[in-house]
Amino acid sequence: MQWLRTVAALREQVAKWRGSTIGLVPTMGSLHEGHLSLIRRCRQECDHTVVSIFVNPLQFGPNEDWERYPRDEEGDRALCEAAGVDVVFAPDLQEMGADPASARDRTWVDPPPSLLQTLCAPHRPGHFRGVATIVVQLLNLVQPQRAYFGQKDAQQLAIIQRLVQDLKIPTTIVPCPTVREADGLAYSSRNRYLSAEERQVAAGLYRALRRGYEHWQAGDSSAEGILAAARAELEHTPELRLQYLELVDPQTLQPLSEVKDKGLLAIAAYVGQTRLIDNLLLAREKSDLPPQKEEGALLPSPKRGRRPLIAIDGPAGAGKSSVARAVAAQLQLLYLDTGAMYRAITWLALQRGIPLDDAEQLTQLAAQTQLRLQSGPSPDEPTRIWANGQEITQAIRSPEVTRWVSQVAAVPGVRQELVKQQRLLGRDGGAVLEGRDIGTHVFPDAELKVFLTASLGERAQRRQHQLQAQGQVVSLEELKAQLEQRDRYDSERQIAPLRPAPDAIVIDTDHLSQAEVENKIVTLYRQLLEKAGSEQPDAKG
Repeated sequence: MQWLRTVAALREQVAKWRGSTIGLVPTMGSLHEGHLSLIRRCRQECDHTVVSIFVNPLQFGPNEDWERYPRDEEGDRALCEAAGVDVVFAPDLQEMGADPASARDRTWVDPPPSLLQTLCAPHRPGHFRGVATIVVQLLNLVQPQRAYFGQKDAQQLAIIQRLVQDLKIPTTIVPCPTVREADGLAYSSRNRYLSAEERQVAAGLYRALRRGYEHWQAGDSSAEGILAAARAELEHTPELRLQYLELVDPQTLQPLSEVKDKGLLAIAAYVGQTRLIDNLLLAREKSDLPPQKEEGALLPSPKRGRRPLIAIDGPAGAGKSSVARAVAAQLQLLYLDTGAMYRAITWLALQRGIPLDDAEQLTQLAAQTQLRLQSGPSPDEPTRIWANGQEITQAIRSPEVTRWVSQVAAVPGVRQELVKQQRLLGRDGGAVLEGRDIGTHVFPDAELKVFLTASLGERAQRRQHQLQAQGQVVSLEELKAQLEQRDRYDSERQIAPLRPAPDAIVIDTDHLSQAEVENKIVTLYRQLLEKAGSEQPDAKG
């Protein structure tokens, strides 16, 4: 991967690629899973991928956060290299002619006034002028056949599509779906500003949008009804300071009185001092809601040559482990406890005094550790696990390991080493796997993907009961705090963050018994086998 800082170096490199397909992903850095989804799409569709990283002062107002906007060059470099980016273009202000001191005396690109009447534009005067100016400059420098932008910034997307059309720029603008964290909050670099408490409040934006979407799906296409439903949900989160909630046409950005074909339900609000935006597309043929399957939806056919895999993901305390064990026992499938593997590395690191922020030592530990797993004698028994011949089944269940396991699991090298072992164990199918990224990262081709979820309070109570059964006493508030910290690590980690797979079936377990959850998954699995016209597979040891 090349890291280029000058226009001359960028032009020299892209000139060598003429005749092949070049894709551009413009960013302001502080990369997260949303950016990575654009990069992956670009690499799939183009011969060469250019990522630009430039915190553009021209799009920030006088009292906005340009100076403190998150910057993480080292982290961005590592993510781009791991993602297979060919070139990162990271110029300084002078190279882009964007020094605020001299910016007044430069050529600007003004978007059409009709696209600046709604949503963010009235609240951020000059913002989209600054965006359009730098984006046109990047398109001119790279001259890509395709450029990738996220739907989360819907007004920006509509403006860029229009300017490319009006200025006859030979680049296809590729809209990409919003990527969300497990609770629905859209990924944003500004999420880093949020405290743990504010992070919980911020999830209210998506809940409001979803309530409006569900109201529309129920049959009321009027803007009045859709917006009222969303506002009613916002009343449950008074800490959100609403800036706007609007329903507009996705292309023209003009207000709608009703949704005939398509509509964009968009919101902006402050959480503390942080301004966040989000939106949902209302369209009969396609929605940008997380494409989760409903129970009873069509399932894929099992891969030929292997028995189906069941991938069960979800946050800590949602019941994944106990459900996965029981499902595996009922269907006579192999149960692979991936969480126990990460716990084992965490326990070993704590025992050996390895600093939990030392990625190199942790990765080396994972590479050198031989793990062996064996299902318990019954679904109620934990998976037995050995590390380098020493059984550590009970040791890895301690509160200390629980506290730190997500931090260790977020180390890219550790995940890489353990994923190798997991894929080897599950390559022949006929297994049940559970964790936080099984369906999205480890086995994205699993035939049945399930995402179990539950409220924080319910999960804390379940964990407390488990610990009490083991003779440990921990307060409910302490457990809530631990789970909240773990959720934050899991959702914000740069590699394979916690979120439902696009084709996962989401099951809220708050008001379901374990048996009811098991039965749902077993039924889905048997439907999968029936669709393939096959019989239940034999047990695998």
